[in-house]
Amino acid sequence: MPGIDECLLEAMRLPGALGAGVVDWTSGLTLGTIGQSPNDDHEATAAETAELARMAAEHPAFRATAFGATAFGATAPAGSGESGDESGDESGDGNDGGLSVEDVIVTTRTGYHLLHFVETTFDSSVFLHLWLNRDEGNLALARLRLRDLAERLVL
Repeated sequence: MPGIDECLLEAMRLPGALGAGVVDWTSGLTLGTIGQSPNDDHEATAAETAELARMAAEHPAFRATAFGATAFGATAPAGSGESGDESGDESGDGNDGGLSVEDVIVTTRTGYHLLHFVETTFDSSVFLHLWLNRDEGNLALARLRLRDLAERLVL
């Protein structure tokens, strides 16, 4: 089970990896970084990506919903007994307290930014940020590897 530094080193082994970080999305602070930063400042990049991650994690449009309901509050067909806001958990995200969002992917003309949320035993407010060169990176492979790293990461 890798710690933060080992996790970041492994992320940088991905084809096209330019930089990576582990960020707390509630505070915007980095827990660790490696490689380059898009604006040459890892702390500023962490704060900016944390804002995006926080928006995705907290916005009702991205909540998991019960079968037959939509994220916008529409209900299941009449007589089904299900509705969009009766998921049985207090957070209203429909998945028993965990985050609904797994990844946020931003594409630019020259690269990909992949934010992968890390499930933890405490408050789950951490994500992995990987910056890939668009010409050399493989977004599908990076997404799968980050998911694997996040599952093994020890904080």
